[in-house]
Amino acid sequence: MHYSIGIDFGKDKLDICWLRDVRANKKKTKVFPNQRKEFEAIANWIRKNTKVEPQEVLITAEPTGVYHEACIYFLHEQGFNIYLANPGKAKQFTQAIGLVHKTDKSDAYALARYGTGKEDLELWQPEAPEVRELKALMRRLDALEKDHQREVNRLEASETADVSERVLQSLYDMVAVIESEIRKLKTDIDDHIVRHPHLKKNRQLLESIKGVGEVVSRELTYLFAAKSFKQAKQVACYAGLIPKLQESGKQRGRTSLSKEGPSRIRAKLYMAAVVATQHNPAIRSQYHRLLSAGKTKMQALGAAMRKLLQICFGVVKNQKEYMPQAA
Repeated sequence: MHYSIGIDFGKDKLDICWLRDVRANKKKTKVFPNQRKEFEAIANWIRKNTKVEPQEVLITAEPTGVYHEACIYFLHEQGFNIYLANPGKAKQFTQAIGLVHKTDKSDAYALARYGTGKEDLELWQPEAPEVRELKALMRRLDALEKDHQREVNRLEASETADVSERVLQSLYDMVAVIESEIRKLKTDIDDHIVRHPHLKKNRQLLESIKGVGEVVSRELTYLFAAKSFKQAKQVACYAGLIPKLQESGKQRGRTSLSKEGPSRIRAKLYMAAVVATQHNPAIRSQYHRLLSAGKTKMQALGAAMRKLLQICFGVVKNQKEYMPQAA
């Protein structure tokens, strides 16, 4: 039996709850700053209170952007069992056990309870060092691309307004600097992928699919290395490409994409799907079939995005180049 710990991570602090006795609802809590210098103290607090080896302790937490990562990696290295709960399911559990007030302390308690009620947990495992490095590079690229779009929007607005030449020059310079750094970062990412055979192989497999170019292959090489998907449907769900029924008033049977998960993946897949509807026989056939059935162009493109992503998952999972099927 594991000793159950729940940790609610925030930007500046983290709340820990040790569930001492589930039946008697006894617990012990503690708040620590979310800083690297405190991680050893956190591990010591858990050891001191539970009085067991780390291998007998289950720590349940929710992914919270990047704020949980450093501490989770440290605790895993110390030997603790880590379970990262699905935020949606953890929220449903919190509501089911009747927690009325939502605080960081109550969230930590709910996570500790959630961990005790799970059977056959799929414990979290850290990525390989090369995948962690790729994750950091991809995050930086994503941030720069967002900054670039914001500066381009400001530049376009300023060019139509009566602004000083100095402001325009500043915007031109900023866009040029960001574009230069984006090019360098893309080169670094590509070089990093080439240096690691399994990443290089996956990217080559992805680019064997008509419609998948360097942008999408770069994104999906990282995605499939960082996430462990067992089925193609899981990938589509993660990317927010599962159809969602919307009915209201006289509008019946209308569907749209769920659009949950990373929007950057959908944005890149959208352009790839547009190309694939012209050059990939399987996707082109599906696209025109859906249009003939009365679907809108956006619905047909959404289906093309989903099919393209599922094909990508298939070639990586099977480690075989894409073989187009007869339409």
